[in-house]
Amino acid sequence: MATQRWVVVGGGLVGSAIALRLQIAGFEVLLVDRGDPRRGASFGNIGHIAAEQGEPMPSPAVLKSAFGRLFAFGGPLDFRLRDAGLWMPWAMRFLGACSPLATQHGAQTLNALLDNPLAAWQRLSALAQAPHYMIRPDGHAVVWSTHDAVRRGLESWNSARTGYARFRPMEASELAAYDGVLARRPAGGILFTGTGQVSEPQRVRDALLAAFTREGGQVVHTDAVAVRPVGDAVEVELADGQVVDADRTVVAAGAWSKALMASMGVRVPLIGERGYSVQSAEHKWPEDLPLTVFEDRSVVVARFSGGLRASSHVEFGAPSAAPDPRKWCHIEKHVKDLGIQFSRAPDRWCGPRPTLPDYLPAIGRLEAHPSVYYAFGHQHLGLTLAALTSEWIEGMALGQPMPAWMSALRVERFK
Repeated sequence: MATQRWVVVGGGLVGSAIALRLQIAGFEVLLVDRGDPRRGASFGNIGHIAAEQGEPMPSPAVLKSAFGRLFAFGGPLDFRLRDAGLWMPWAMRFLGACSPLATQHGAQTLNALLDNPLAAWQRLSALAQAPHYMIRPDGHAVVWSTHDAVRRGLESWNSARTGYARFRPMEASELAAYDGVLARRPAGGILFTGTGQVSEPQRVRDALLAAFTREGGQVVHTDAVAVRPVGDAVEVELADGQVVDADRTVVAAGAWSKALMASMGVRVPLIGERGYSVQSAEHKWPEDLPLTVFEDRSVVVARFSGGLRASSHVEFGAPSAAPDPRKWCHIEKHVKDLGIQFSRAPDRWCGPRPTLPDYLPAIGRLEAHPSVYYAFGHQHLGLTLAALTSEWIEGMALGQPMPAWMSALRVERFK
């Protein structure tokens, strides 16, 4: 019997992980990757394996706090006015997902999704034969600068769903570890277990792709512009006009998956929710100091093999729009105010998180076209869920039964 041929469209962390697992499972896999690693969220994100993010974003509480978090008032949330035609219809669907019943449903699905993603990453790391540098399973910290912020932060986290992750208040000696790193020691904080970070997102992606090609997988560096089911098979049209025939395909192109789904007549309310980061090769952040969320500043800082990275912002608009330099300046000011040593000319990055209105990913197989699988819309949890997503797609490809709760991730839910 001939080996089944698969085309995976999208070479970010999700697509790379899926391609590797399918290739090792015995399929013949071609990965279509644009070849511009800085384009997507897989490049410049903060590298956090966020098992603790069990609270759904669409909720009455988020709506209540949204106005005060707008960029115009110094917060991280912004809507590009010129892209209102994109985000306004999306926002209406988001409002519909904020009802108490929808929020409860979202929380149940989200917590099922976040079933020990750290262990899944360790399995994927071993599969890629790179376990020694890919994953740091040592948790993370959330800190606050004032005692009032500590009180409010603890109240919020004590009532939050944190899934597999657990936390405890930081001891004085643990807060003292920030002496010499920050201008002022945090007033308080919490330490999480069950979470972690990768050594550096791009380095991990490179390791997955290296393992994929080592196993016989092929990579073509171009854009896919259309996917066309043909009988029981599928055609993938590339930007150069070439058409690739395959038995099956997986659409995992992040924020650019919307157009590929539209080429099959499937309308998906996917938007580019952009994040910003800056990275400095020079710093004094100790290796044993964990990834730290400065929650009252909405800034996250993590040390990677290539330097110290700070990240923030939630900007809704076109995924390929020109960056807003004010966002980088905003992060850099926070870093300076915290007293963190940082380059005066850091590497600046902006990239879109692929986000659906209910903040749940789309993972599954098209009902109308069973030759097409999909895995996109992971919002802030793309890196977190990449390893688990690859296991679920592999299971579907092998005909294994999927958990009943995964029906909530079908893209047809947006009909």
